[in-house]
Amino acid sequence: MTNTFVRACALDELEEDSPKRVELEGVPVALVRTEGEVFAVSDICSHANVSLSEGEVEDCQIECWLHGSSFDLRTGKPSGLPATRPVPVYPVKIEGDDVLVSVTQES
Repeated sequence: MTNTFVRACALDELEEDSPKRVELEGVPVALVRTEGEVFAVSDICSHANVSLSEGEVEDCQIECWLHGSSFDLRTGKPSGLPATRPVPVYPVKIEGDDVLVSVTQES
């Protein structure tokens, strides 16, 4: 299987610890630049249908603003209730000034 990467935004559009919502191939994605890396996770909280990109980022976690669940940006795993299911995490690569994300896998 190979990942198909699409351009999500320019690297300089991402402010440190400030999530950005993008839609890639119909998939809502929260992009986060933190600790020298860029992460991409589903923008929809696994507990409630809420946009994670409206939440706060701290210690490589993104917090859902509605109920306070936090998700690890590296694994998507929740670190506290009420969420119990992880959110999808998507591969990211930087090419020049572009942030590329893969939301699909092709066999």
